[in-house]
Amino acid sequence: MAWCGRVLSCSVTGLTVVLVTLVAATLVGVVMRRRSGVPREVRGDVEQLTSGDLEADLGERATLVQFSSAFCQPCRATRRVLAEVTEMVPGVAHVEIDAESRLDLVRSLNILRTPTVLILDASGHVVKRASGQPRKVDVIGALGLAVGE
Repeated sequence: MAWCGRVLSCSVTGLTVVLVTLVAATLVGVVMRRRSGVPREVRGDVEQLTSGDLEADLGERATLVQFSSAFCQPCRATRRVLAEVTEMVPGVAHVEIDAESRLDLVRSLNILRTPTVLILDASGHVVKRASGQPRKVDVIGALGLAVGE
């Protein structure tokens, strides 16, 4: 009978570990989902990109730089959102960069996933960045900081 108590104790401990793991994984998933696509302030040294870095002209007021990859479904939706924003806000340019063909830039800017969007001010300083698909409202709000309004 003593072994039965040990087996029961082991299965309760195992069940507890499984439940704690599931709760922790769910919380991490919820936090990651809420943060995905939300433009955030850039910490540390602020990067500055030039038209030579981007191989495209900077916008007069701001530039939206999108890092994409070929088979990325959220990248297509992000492209549409950023195109709509550039049509709405004068002086804003949208530059899309294929992450696979520009690994040097991806590494130097610490781009970890696609889509990643960088919001640059008129001089090319990175003001905000978003990893994941951003909402149009969030991009417009981040542009307010970039254009100084």
